[in-house]
Amino acid sequence: MAGRAAPAPGALLCALLWAAAAAAGGGPGDNPAPGAFGRVYRGAVNISAERVYAFAYRSEPGQVDAVRVYVNSSSENLQYPVLFVVRQQKGVLSWQVPLIFRGLYQRTYNYQEVSRTLCPSEPTPETRPSDQIIFVDVASMAPFNIAYELLVTRLENFQLETNKAFNFTASPSQPQYFLYKFPQDVDSVIINVVSDAAYPCSVVSVQDIVCPVYDLDHNVEFNGVYQSMTKQAAITVQRKDFPGEQFFVVFVIKPEDYACGGSVPSSIHGNVNRTWNLQRTKNLQVTIVPSIKKSDYIQAMFFSFLSFLSFYLGSVVVAFVHYIRVQRKASAGRLSPEHGSGMMTSSHPISASTPEGSSYGAIDESSSSGGRQLSSPEHRPPAGSDTDSSVEEESDFDTMPEIESDKNIIRTKVFLYLSDLSRKDRRIVSKKYKIYFWNIITIAVFYALPVIQLVITYQTVVNVTGNQDICYYNFLCAHPLGVLSAFNNILSNVGHMMLGFLFLLIVLRRDILHRRAMEMKDIYTLDYGIPKHFGLFYAMGIALMMEGVLSACYHVCPNYSNFQFDTSFMYMIAGLCMLKLYQTRHPDINASAYSAYASFAVVISLAVLGVVFGKNDMWFWVIFSMIHVLASLALSTQIYYMGRFKIDLGIFRRAVMVLYTDCIQQCSRPMYMDRMVLLIVGNVVNWSFAIFGLVYRPRDFASYILGIFICNLLLYLAFYIIMKLRSSEKLLPIPMFCIVATAVVWAAALYFFFQTLSSWEETPAESREKNRPCILLGFFDDHDVWHFLSAAALFFSFLVLLTLDDDLDTVRRDKIPVF
Repeated sequence: MAGRAAPAPGALLCALLWAAAAAAGGGPGDNPAPGAFGRVYRGAVNISAERVYAFAYRSEPGQVDAVRVYVNSSSENLQYPVLFVVRQQKGVLSWQVPLIFRGLYQRTYNYQEVSRTLCPSEPTPETRPSDQIIFVDVASMAPFNIAYELLVTRLENFQLETNKAFNFTASPSQPQYFLYKFPQDVDSVIINVVSDAAYPCSVVSVQDIVCPVYDLDHNVEFNGVYQSMTKQAAITVQRKDFPGEQFFVVFVIKPEDYACGGSVPSSIHGNVNRTWNLQRTKNLQVTIVPSIKKSDYIQAMFFSFLSFLSFYLGSVVVAFVHYIRVQRKASAGRLSPEHGSGMMTSSHPISASTPEGSSYGAIDESSSSGGRQLSSPEHRPPAGSDTDSSVEEESDFDTMPEIESDKNIIRTKVFLYLSDLSRKDRRIVSKKYKIYFWNIITIAVFYALPVIQLVITYQTVVNVTGNQDICYYNFLCAHPLGVLSAFNNILSNVGHMMLGFLFLLIVLRRDILHRRAMEMKDIYTLDYGIPKHFGLFYAMGIALMMEGVLSACYHVCPNYSNFQFDTSFMYMIAGLCMLKLYQTRHPDINASAYSAYASFAVVISLAVLGVVFGKNDMWFWVIFSMIHVLASLALSTQIYYMGRFKIDLGIFRRAVMVLYTDCIQQCSRPMYMDRMVLLIVGNVVNWSFAIFGLVYRPRDFASYILGIFICNLLLYLAFYIIMKLRSSEKLLPIPMFCIVATAVVWAAALYFFFQTLSSWEETPAESREKNRPCILLGFFDDHDVWHFLSAAALFFSFLVLLTLDDDLDTVRRDKIPVF
């Protein structure tokens, strides 16, 4: 390669060159001079003198030969550049020296040294070697001589090999590209490119083997698939996308670094010198490794579904064991057929004289003076009836003014019991909580459909344009399937959907058992245990399923614009869990579905505004922190006074009165000590979040709000369990197991959650620096494991809320404290 052309009779090569000269015609300056590969040619050109060089070489059968042309000119005169034109058998390539690149603000960068790889000739099916000729024309319109240098070489290492690293150097004016052919037994490969230096910013492109090859900054995005790069890039390429089973890997260095997160150049044009070639050089290493096979896809899918089907099997086993135990005890005459779901022992029978239409959770006169019969028996529907008549809604307890005053008197007691806050008709309250279920289905449909349409559009844009900077994948573990670029990130969300559906089945079973128990006892309600309202549980199950759907939609093309898809139902899950925990011992005064979902809508709106304005705008953080603090105070007031503190124009006058009575007259001890402790700790936590956000202004605003929700939920759950144990209540084996499982699985899940694999807060190139290989089955990465574990953790968390108070099923409500 360093000497003359490939071995051939000298007479034949000379004949080829002079024949080409005769065909070219023109003056003496147009006659091509025979060129030798590896030799440096120096000369000068002007308006009346140009040079033509002809290089001949022999191509072996089935071999792809690549030629690289290096040129240099000491002239910095942009008015009279030196023009280089390379003519091949099937194409022409041209450029000028100085070579000009443009950046932001029309800033220009000039390079006096340029080298380009010529588009290689395709291998011919001929069995004999073929002779190839390349003409290099050098010209200038300058009225004076301009010196230049020319070097033409044949590339020895043009074809990349599988599992073999290859090192090279590139610059903006000296791009590089190489050929890769798929081995016979490989259907997919990962092109892994690394560099020790983050800058200069570079672009990695995969293009089909057609000419011309787009290898300059201004045209590299015209064809194929491409990524920007700092220290690391990875592109998965499938054999089916290239009919010729081969492709070019192109490496381009950008003239500026702003696209990769580097400094933005000044808008003032500066003097540019020839040292740009040295300043913008980057050392790169490329390694092409086989990706996974079809059998790995099947194995991963089996693993995903079987892992969560095991939860179904475990639930069936637990239900069967529970059924056997209940049947044995029922046959002994000790238990009713519904243990653990609203059952009563025979030691706490309901009096035979209890009227069929007695109120839900009516209070024994010996324990509360507020108990009274809501309606006469003849106006009550049969046991277990859940009609929707307007008469029932109008007979709600709160519609009677005298009862309204009685309710306020009851809620002022220092020690409240569940019977004090479960006085409303069961049917009315159940319908109130069923609205949560129906509303969340409506919300899910209207929210999910446009989301699905949008992410399909995103994926289509990625596939059509080839711009892989649109989506923030973990490219070292992104396994495509069909039109999807990262199928593994979508598959790992199947746990949310399967476990959400399983939770709905568990809740449905409890609901059916509860209805059967009421029918068997031929009474309308039971005044033992926690009131059984399943509407919120159904809503939680739907929310868990929708979290899986929307998380999968987000991971179709994760980016800055659609991150709220992944977090919207997380807010709703956290909010619904807090509402359910509060509803457990406050069934009559919990928030309605309309106000709850309206609050969630406000939170999601704030999250969107925070993503848009929360990065640099101080005014947004000031307003948000004020809203956060005021909302915390308002909610604390409502909780402390059991909904008796109205928020209207007279709130300031009442606040002064409350401060005087509770902080001056009774400063030694609040009237409701337990509630006060919870609310003080809760306000300290929330105010700390507000101060943290105001000072540090975290860029990931959506996760910041989610952290607020989760911390409040964990705080309330810890308070609830502590107060439960403090009240001498027990934790049965199943809720105890669920609590331990929740803690363990959440700890493991959070470990993988904080293994950041990408970040849309940064540029795509900077995000790829965090990419890591797969860790599970060679198919799933750390974030996929987070999906698996978080689904299990949420499922166990829901079971904690579902079973936490099963020990109270045999305790009268006038003995169950409220906290």
